[in-house]
Amino acid sequence: MNEAVKNRLISSNPCQFVELPHKQRYESTFYSAEQLKALFDAIQGDELYPLIKITALFGLRRSEALGLKWDSIDFEANRLTIKHTVARITRTVEKDRTKSKSSHRSFPLTSEAVALFRAALAAERENRRLFGKEYHENSYVFKWSDGRPFSPDYVSSHFALLLKKNGLPHIRFHELRHSCASLLLNNGCTLKDVQEYMGHSDIQMTANIYGHLDTARKQALTESIAASLSV
Repeated sequence: MNEAVKNRLISSNPCQFVELPHKQRYESTFYSAEQLKALFDAIQGDELYPLIKITALFGLRRSEALGLKWDSIDFEANRLTIKHTVARITRTVEKDRTKSKSSHRSFPLTSEAVALFRAALAAERENRRLFGKEYHENSYVFKWSDGRPFSPDYVSSHFALLLKKNGLPHIRFHELRHSCASLLLNNGCTLKDVQEYMGHSDIQMTANIYGHLDTARKQALTESIAASLSV
């Protein structure tokens, strides 16, 4: 509107005196370590088990987990790099870039993650042989046996069904990411650590989402002050 005034398309900005609502603090839902272990135990053998495990382990966005390609995984350097995304707005959109520069990040691979990725690679080779010309060629890691990548909508809906089927508390698929952040904070990591791990563009975003979970550090600070003031 200001540009329109500048270009003399309108005489004044009708939005000039609009009062924006105050930003609400987001309270995320998350699983504890025990609940995550119960989830992993319950869904072993399901086609989404590797995707769910990797998402929770690295705190990935759904778009980042579905966007993992084989060029994201360096077995020799033992490194996972987030550099592709797959999202759905009105249709599935594939991008060879991340949400922001800070979202482009790397993780060291754990032995369990290596095992999951190697098993997925071996399954892909076998499925390519079995399906032959019917196999859908692509470089995505997580997909159906015929090579078709999982759709974002399917992942979210099937995840909800898995929780219901196994009598687990309802959380959204995205809240696996929140669960990861919660575990990091509970294990003594700082908000700065969590910001970098989650790939947030600034620490204020991390504080707005997870600041209320940073109880261990705040407890230590409070005890430090109390000790200084004790007689």
